[in-house]
Amino acid sequence: MSQFNIEISETSNQNIVKFISNSFLTRATSYEFKNIDEAKPSPLAQQLFCLPFVKTVYISQNFIAIEKYSIVEWKDVQEQVADSILEYLNAGKPVITETDALKKIPVSVYAESTPNPSVMKFIANKPLATGTFEFKNIDDAIHSPLAKALFNFPFVKEVFISANYVSVMKFNVAEWQEISMEIREFIRKFIEDGKPVLNDEILNKVNNPEMGSSSEKATENNTKPHTDIEKEIISILDEYVKPAVASDGGHILFDSYNVDTKTVKVILQGACSGCPSSTITLKNGIETMLKEMLHGQVNSVVAVNG
Repeated sequence: MSQFNIEISETSNQNIVKFISNSFLTRATSYEFKNIDEAKPSPLAQQLFCLPFVKTVYISQNFIAIEKYSIVEWKDVQEQVADSILEYLNAGKPVITETDALKKIPVSVYAESTPNPSVMKFIANKPLATGTFEFKNIDDAIHSPLAKALFNFPFVKEVFISANYVSVMKFNVAEWQEISMEIREFIRKFIEDGKPVLNDEILNKVNNPEMGSSSEKATENNTKPHTDIEKEIISILDEYVKPAVASDGGHILFDSYNVDTKTVKVILQGACSGCPSSTITLKNGIETMLKEMLHGQVNSVVAVNG
């Protein structure tokens, strides 16, 4: 059995810290526990509630998020919590023991068109991935059983997986009205059969770029510190742009900022990649917003690999 590693990650809420594992802790179900009684399905969560400052425990896929009471600061206790989680996991103890969690849960998937006529979004009634993962070909998909299986369809060109949806880009050899029902049913049955959407190995891609294509490895997890203006740009993209882009089955990443030309470069993924309307979105939407909100510090926004 492989050893676990735990990475501590801050969130936008100063009271919540994420403890991210290098292996999946739960697959298609997320859990939220507000006290030790609610946490009966999870011995790990119950153990965490023995810490007096723990208010809420969230367990989802490869991370545990903990909300604390204000009696302590995270900087004073987060290492202790990380060590406690690590010791528990490496002892081989179960994260979830509730038998109901093992029962097959009916899965529904519906198809939704996107602004990109080559891309269809297939939305499930349960979470599929924490983070965003883009696969340009079957070789990229070596650590995603679902994406790899989808590439067996001759008309599938690219696959993008995030949150509770899968965006599929097709070749022009087929029309969506001919294939969307087949793909939708394939994804539904794949998930309902309990097959893994992603393997543990994909969680290491951020720190090992040679392992393949994963969206977040590009820049957002770059170890290079961002300047103040870059932080402002990323914050605006996160708050105002990403939710709208995600609703269309796509994703946007900050790539770089040139202080001399005042040019922002972004990476477009999923339905946004190659979308005919992406240029309009960049110029009339994102570029205008950044110009107005950053008062002359941005002149243009360009896509570097859309």
